[in-house]
Amino acid sequence: MSLRDSIHQRSEQLLEEIISIRRHLHQYPELSFQEVKTAGYICSLLEAWDIPYRKGIAGTGITAFIRGVQPEKKLVALRADMDALPIEEKNTFSFVSSNPGVMHACGHDAHMAALLGCARILKEMSGQFDGTVQLIFQPGEEKLPGGALRMMEEGLFSEREPDLIIAQHVDPELESGVLGFRPGAYMASTDELYFTVTGRGGHAAMPHKITDPVLIAAQIIMALQQIVSRKGNPAVPSVLSIGKVTAAGATNVIPDQVTMEGTFRTFNEPWRAEAHNLIRSVSEHTALAGGGSCECTILKGYPVLVNHPDYTASAMEAAIQYAGEKNVVPLDLRMTSEDFAWYSQKYPAVFYRFGIKTPGKPAQALHTAGFSIHEPALAQAMGAMAYITLHMLKK
Repeated sequence: MSLRDSIHQRSEQLLEEIISIRRHLHQYPELSFQEVKTAGYICSLLEAWDIPYRKGIAGTGITAFIRGVQPEKKLVALRADMDALPIEEKNTFSFVSSNPGVMHACGHDAHMAALLGCARILKEMSGQFDGTVQLIFQPGEEKLPGGALRMMEEGLFSEREPDLIIAQHVDPELESGVLGFRPGAYMASTDELYFTVTGRGGHAAMPHKITDPVLIAAQIIMALQQIVSRKGNPAVPSVLSIGKVTAAGATNVIPDQVTMEGTFRTFNEPWRAEAHNLIRSVSEHTALAGGGSCECTILKGYPVLVNHPDYTASAMEAAIQYAGEKNVVPLDLRMTSEDFAWYSQKYPAVFYRFGIKTPGKPAQALHTAGFSIHEPALAQAMGAMAYITLHMLKK
């Protein structure tokens, strides 16, 4: 039996168990850097499968090693994120979240389950390959500064640095079993924007006696949009959005302050730095022109996620061998962000997608209360990751 057929067969054999693991993880979600029970559950499985591990990295992070015949050869790291989101789940199946206001709405439960299935396969095949596979179960992908950076700072690769690091992420727009790849820049950098606009409040019917921070805030929002449309190179995708405005006034009360929160995302680091300066300058000077002031704070978040071109091409080649050409597709740029980008800035990296859309049904968007996956896709996810990993170890 060929390697491909062996992995296909084992993936199908393990599917029921991996679905059960995914359902357990889905039922007991935990927020960023609070994944204590999740980590304990993963450790119990690694122990049962005789996979040595180290825990407590960045709080709840885990790393484990599967060593081949000649472990000193190439090291390929595989990463899955563990944290859930602050969302009240609205699904009605039997394994809905048991933690009020917390839900695996970004597929991290599927990522963990697929990596565990992949680990099980690779452990069973460890006598058939050279090199080492490092498993990474990472906390806090959803919260700055991200668990990836913290795990690296706390010695994730202290034993040995990886030759390549790989991760996969669910995609509700792709049909179940389809794999998507994009070489080069793939996901945007992300920064959090915070503004405090200060004026002088008072009676809304006496605007001549106040300095209206609500009006100033509105003018700032409009002025900020010109940074992207008039200062940014149109060839570089960028987004600047204000998603929250708080003015604690009333129908007849203008408040003293307005706060705003937003995001800036792009694909070019020099432009990113320039845009930060422009955001501060535009907001502060617009407020001054209106007679008020604005304090702008920018929390620099994840960098651009860049897939190594050669390794990504090789991963696509392996994916086609495993899943068939019709089940491997190119991906578009995404303005969303991922803390896997921290790894990609330091090591050769491949970050790809696996489809989880239920056939014949509308896609369930990520980060929504009704998000769910087509669970049979987990067979493709664990099998493809195992096959791609073995392919890379041979390169």
